[in-house]
Amino acid sequence: MYYFSKIIHAIEAYNMTPTSILILIASYFGLLVLISYFTGKEDSNAAFFKANKSAPWYLVAFGMIGASLSGVTFISVPGAVEAKQFGYLQVVFGYFFGYLIIAFVLLPLYYKLNLTSIYTYLKDRFGIVSYKTGSIAFLISRTVGAAFRLFLVAKVLQLLVFDLFDIPFAITVMITIALIWLYTFKGGIKTIIFTDTLQTLFMLISVVVAIIFLASALDLNSISDLITYTKESNLSKVFFFEDGNNSQYFWKSFLSGIFITITMTGLDQDMMQKNLTCRNLKDAQKNMVTFSVVLIFVNILFLVLGLMLTQYAETNGITASKDDLFPSIAMLPEIGIVTSAFFLLGLIAAAYSSADSALTSLTTSFCFDIIDIENKPETRRKGLRKRVHIGFSILLVLVILLFDLIFKDVSVIWELFKAAGYTYGPLLGLFAFGLITKAQIKDKLVWIIAIVAPILSYILNMYSKELFNGYEIGFEILIINGLLMFLGLLLIKKKS
Repeated sequence: MYYFSKIIHAIEAYNMTPTSILILIASYFGLLVLISYFTGKEDSNAAFFKANKSAPWYLVAFGMIGASLSGVTFISVPGAVEAKQFGYLQVVFGYFFGYLIIAFVLLPLYYKLNLTSIYTYLKDRFGIVSYKTGSIAFLISRTVGAAFRLFLVAKVLQLLVFDLFDIPFAITVMITIALIWLYTFKGGIKTIIFTDTLQTLFMLISVVVAIIFLASALDLNSISDLITYTKESNLSKVFFFEDGNNSQYFWKSFLSGIFITITMTGLDQDMMQKNLTCRNLKDAQKNMVTFSVVLIFVNILFLVLGLMLTQYAETNGITASKDDLFPSIAMLPEIGIVTSAFFLLGLIAAAYSSADSALTSLTTSFCFDIIDIENKPETRRKGLRKRVHIGFSILLVLVILLFDLIFKDVSVIWELFKAAGYTYGPLLGLFAFGLITKAQIKDKLVWIIAIVAPILSYILNMYSKELFNGYEIGFEILIINGLLMFLGLLLIKKKS
């Protein structure tokens, strides 16, 4: 580590300027467009939606790391260490078991049915209203999730670059979305599999470079020094068993992690669309298991980075905190051009690796689930797909601008999971009911349950301390919402 840090410091002769940042961003996107040119030559719906089912599983696994983490993780996980220590790792351990459930329960089902949109399962199991309800729940969930992620990154870019050129935030957002549309509009998921691989690589390099610099600044000259430093820090506490009412209580975090994974990956068209590009079920399962193991270690890297950033800020009198911590330190003049450049590359890569696939999956779900593109004349399908792609690009711009009005001083990852708890809950309840029971339901009433369950969940969350003797609901709001949806479906069960 010592020698790597010396190399970095030797290169760092200049500092980042707004112009150099713009050149860096332009070069990066030039590379993505180049990849898009080669992968998007086959401008077909089969390539756009499923990559002709020919994607190598190891590329999908590596790319999914970046798509899962996103710019939110890149910024918010390190920024939350000061307040929440390493408690997030409890959720990550839950993720691991959630991914195993996806690999060995959900993926066999999806491959057996040969699905393009995973919500087609709901039509076969319950009926058209359940199918549309599940699809709409996803569209809302993914739009909100993608907007959250892009909102955070757009704010950082606005602060670092565009404010200095007096460019309004709305223009920054439009440019951001336009760049995503530019390299996805032809190749779709086929392009994204390759761009996500590149973006994951940039993101991981960025984290490692930042850790090397901070380790040198904190006089940690070896990996063993870094491990000892982390173990001895009072911020590295992982497990919280003391207070069941605490939002970070282990079992609450662990179980929430399992269900967050099942819903935000296993029941999410965005993440499953990548898995369904693999050649067969066995490859898809290898992808999921490999990805789940690697993801634990990647999240540990982010938490260690957060610990070091917090210590560096304290040592040097830097007052930034939460989501401002990493960007503020990474762009300091004394940090140097290499660390700053890799921070920006990592941030952009993390943001766009999740946002580009979100845009593609939204297009896929709307085309298959809402407008039934498969039953449209062949001559109209490509044009419809492209118009839907543009439509969701515009929608993301509008939602991000709305978030800019609503959210001011927040740690975005926690707000993201809160939102996911309400929007993904109906999907969790629907799929759980379909897989666990053999009962049929009154399909026409499903949409009512899908509205009532999140509302009741919100009320329970608002008054949890009063209702449950001081108990504070955290990420487990997703489980509660899914359970309420499940119980609601029992109420509308058909008599056998």
